[in-house]
Amino acid sequence: MQISMIEGATRIVGKSQGYLGLPIRDEAVNCNVNGDGTPAMVTAWQPTPAELAALNAGASVHVRILGSVPSPMMVGVGPVPSDV
Repeated sequence: MQISMIEGATRIVGKSQGYLGLPIRDEAVNCNVNGDGTPAMVTAWQPTPAELAALNAGASVHVRILGSVPSPMMVGVGPVPSDV
């Protein structure tokens, strides 16, 4: 997966730590556990042609989290780009 610029990005994290830099959009969501206004961060990723072929063939999306205590997360599909 390739890092993509998320629509409405509010900051880029990780670059000062030696990573490529990850554009993030900060937002608040309604969470069943934490309630309305729960802070959340959204990132965007684009599959490579090989990854897209694998996904279309039934491969699953794997999410790797660095560290040993994961934060709650949601994985979903963003909107179709308007330039497609």
